[in-house]
Amino acid sequence: MKVILAAVMVCSVSAGLLAPAPYGYPRPYGLAAHVAAPIAPVAIARPAVAYARPALAVARPAYAPAVDEYDPNPQYSYAYDIQDALTGDSKSQHETRSGDVVEGSYSLVEPDGTRRVVEYTADPHNGFNAVVHKEPLGGVVKAVAPVAAYH
Repeated sequence: MKVILAAVMVCSVSAGLLAPAPYGYPRPYGLAAHVAAPIAPVAIARPAVAYARPALAVARPAYAPAVDEYDPNPQYSYAYDIQDALTGDSKSQHETRSGDVVEGSYSLVEPDGTRRVVEYTADPHNGFNAVVHKEPLGGVVKAVAPVAAYH
């Protein structure tokens, strides 16, 4: 390793790649400023190592897409209703579908104390349509107190 390093340093100095040392400091590794004959670089042969990679052939099962039965007239109906007295959460929804026509509505309590009711329909001819209503709750609507003003 020392021989290679010295040969590289000598070749670099002779090619002018290393700057001369400042006045009063020794040259790096004790090399002279000018070398009369450049030294040929030393090559080290590395042993050839071949690694065999394992073949990653994985047997895959034959893919057969599942045949979904097509329902030309899909129908469903669902509903839910949540009334939580602890948190005051109150919401509900119901929806029915018959073929390509969907009808439904949902409601929820807004932060201002009103109930939002959305009634919607969807069909291939008219697309999606919704009508939104706001209605006050039976109790007193709570007003939020203002934050204290800065002086």
